[in-house]
Amino acid sequence: MSKRLSLFILILSGLGLLLAGAQYIKETGLLRKYPAAQYFSEEEERLRPAYAQLSKKEKAVYHALYEGISQKKEKIALPSEISGDTYSKLYCLVEKQESELFYAASTYYTAEKLRDAKIVYREGDVPYTEKEAEFRAAKAVALKSVSFNEGDYAKALGIHDYLIANCKYTDSDDTYIPTAYGCLVEKKANCEGYAKAFRLLASECGLPCVLVTGLTDTGENHAWNQVMIDGEWRNIDVTWDDSDVSGDRRRLYFLCSDEEFLRTHTPDNYGFKAFACGGESNDYYVRSGKVADDLASAENMICRAVQDGQTIIEVKFKTDGLYDQFKSIYIDGNRLFDVLMLEGVGLHGEVAVSVREDKEERCITLMLS
Repeated sequence: MSKRLSLFILILSGLGLLLAGAQYIKETGLLRKYPAAQYFSEEEERLRPAYAQLSKKEKAVYHALYEGISQKKEKIALPSEISGDTYSKLYCLVEKQESELFYAASTYYTAEKLRDAKIVYREGDVPYTEKEAEFRAAKAVALKSVSFNEGDYAKALGIHDYLIANCKYTDSDDTYIPTAYGCLVEKKANCEGYAKAFRLLASECGLPCVLVTGLTDTGENHAWNQVMIDGEWRNIDVTWDDSDVSGDRRRLYFLCSDEEFLRTHTPDNYGFKAFACGGESNDYYVRSGKVADDLASAENMICRAVQDGQTIIEVKFKTDGLYDQFKSIYIDGNRLFDVLMLEGVGLHGEVAVSVREDKEERCITLMLS
């Protein structure tokens, strides 16, 4: 082979490598500028407590994902290169916490390093114009149930009771079951759908709120909320309060302290750390005067409720032992009927008493008819 031919082959090889390198750079965007980092405003961050726990770099990526998904982009340029683990954390946070992005799938693409996000949508048929219109209308209807002028407690209670009255629990694998759309529009959802709907409505009412994922005391995956009420974080599980019985509105898991709530719920702290929820000032049963310290106070509660004409009477007990004692004497031993007779219940006809026992939460509900 002549020197001239060898040089020609060498030049061709070099050109081939240059072209391949140029194509690689084009495809990977190595020389492409990163988009400018953007962040939520102070008020927007106040309503995104999970976002507030992120580093500055993570906040910029979170914001880019939120904006890109809001615009139904299938590919989103990130403001910096991040690891696959960091991307997984941030994408899951956006998908769980930004309830209005109901069309974003829970599945996602990742790699060892990323500077672009490839987004998967639930049905792939973006832009979801019709569904978004239905979603906005359903949200507006739900917000009509909220007392905006009566404080944080009343807002949270209005949202809680609306979701219980207007959604049914399901564990089916339908597309929108784990979304706020499923809860508000289709009116059926799993625990994640309930929690996303509560977070959406709470934020609309100006209440800082997060969706928390974790395990129940039986080891099942579960989702619930934490919401700030009058500057104090509280736990709330709308799913477990929904018995799907018409007219039955339980509040066993409404604004609970950690002392009560963490007996049955363990947050996984994935993506952000769950907030400490202390004190009992906003606990539904404490606030409503429905916590019994002894048998006498429990009996007095029942008598007062009957005198007030109530047909659904709830009593929560301070200890497990007191709960068991009341059940043994008043329910199993039928002393409850003696108390009702003394209050005149049943004197003018038969009375039926249904008893619902919630031993885990030390609560007994009496339903008179």
